[in-house]
Amino acid sequence: MIRSHSQLSGKKIFRFWLPLEATWLMMAVEGPFLAAIIARAADPKFNLAAYGVAFALALIAEAPIIMMLSAANALVRDRISYLKMRRFSAFLNGSITVAMILLVIPPVFDFLARRILALPVEVERLTHWACVILVPWPAAIGYRRFFQGLLIRHGLTRRVAYGTVLRLITMTASALLLRRFSPLSGALVGAAALSLGVCSEAAASRFMAAKVVKSVLASGGGSASDAGALLSYRYIAHFYFPLALTSMLTLGVQPLLAFFMARGRLPIESLAVLPVISALLFVFRSFGLAFQEAAIALLSERSGACRTLQRFNLGLAAGTATALTLIAFSPLAAGWFHTLSGLSWPLTRLARWPVRILALFPALEAWLCFQRAQLVYTHDTAPITAATALEVAGIVALMALLIFRFAAVGIVAAAAAMLFGRLLANFYLLGRTRKMA
Repeated sequence: MIRSHSQLSGKKIFRFWLPLEATWLMMAVEGPFLAAIIARAADPKFNLAAYGVAFALALIAEAPIIMMLSAANALVRDRISYLKMRRFSAFLNGSITVAMILLVIPPVFDFLARRILALPVEVERLTHWACVILVPWPAAIGYRRFFQGLLIRHGLTRRVAYGTVLRLITMTASALLLRRFSPLSGALVGAAALSLGVCSEAAASRFMAAKVVKSVLASGGGSASDAGALLSYRYIAHFYFPLALTSMLTLGVQPLLAFFMARGRLPIESLAVLPVISALLFVFRSFGLAFQEAAIALLSERSGACRTLQRFNLGLAAGTATALTLIAFSPLAAGWFHTLSGLSWPLTRLARWPVRILALFPALEAWLCFQRAQLVYTHDTAPITAATALEVAGIVALMALLIFRFAAVGIVAAAAAMLFGRLLANFYLLGRTRKMA
């Protein structure tokens, strides 16, 4: 566990945050790399669309467990709290695996793909098999995030980065080998590479956390006054389920976007560029996402740290938004979408305006992540869910208006709706967190 009574400085925050950011950046590389592999395979438009939809569905299944990192970071203190959180995590992992298996049963998937998502026939078949390959992916994410939370809590952020290095190596090697030597289509190669990569990272995270686990198990936690003894399953559920619901709402945005884009103008083209745009946006969102976990750990160990963390986060927000703006409004956009990602020129031209609309999104992401970190630190997680629900409602409302009333191009409408929804969430949480500054 982090122990420091010295004043928290920007330099100390940077050293703590940097390995986590490296982890998120390495994960951000996954999307562009796999999209580039798929874009250079046969039938790239259909395979990119299928991969994007399958990945979005896997994210929904992953949603209930993704905040386990924050929960382990905030709640695990001793033997009893560790054992309770481990059982709680195992229950969620088992549940989401069952949900994934149910999803890929043909009658269930056919109803979802045809009646709800209205996927074209060519995209539906590829999406189904990609989802089958991704069945173990959500539970592997949950398993590794639990142990990563322990590593962050004990200041071992570099080990989190080491695990992601292994994940990236495994994913890259798998994608290249499968692309070269297997008959799998591009969407299935991408799904297989993702599953293999995250399973390797999960195993590595458990191995690197072995000493931390041993130390936690050797700690007290036997008396009624101990934190672990006071941590009931009811309290864990009260703390965690708002976070899980938040993730479900957040990750459910991708299928919602797919639902509306499939009914807008240029549906196939919009679905095809969505994962490529999302991958670029994720690179810049990663700075705030990494800061969220760092802030939870640093707030809980140092008094008077909020203002210092706030200044650091402001720098992240300004820097990331400026960088994405420079890309969006310069020839660098064509370099990213056409040269690196392998999109055709028509798809590259289509992708430019959505990125310009979303240029300020990384700043809003950094702001929201710090707001969430403050609320997790105080164990006040319910407002996080309320803000996310408001964000999703805003996205749905604006998407419906733009698609059904103004017949907008699907991906352009999606970008405008994402920006609008995020602004709603930011301003909702502003009053909840201002008093902590």
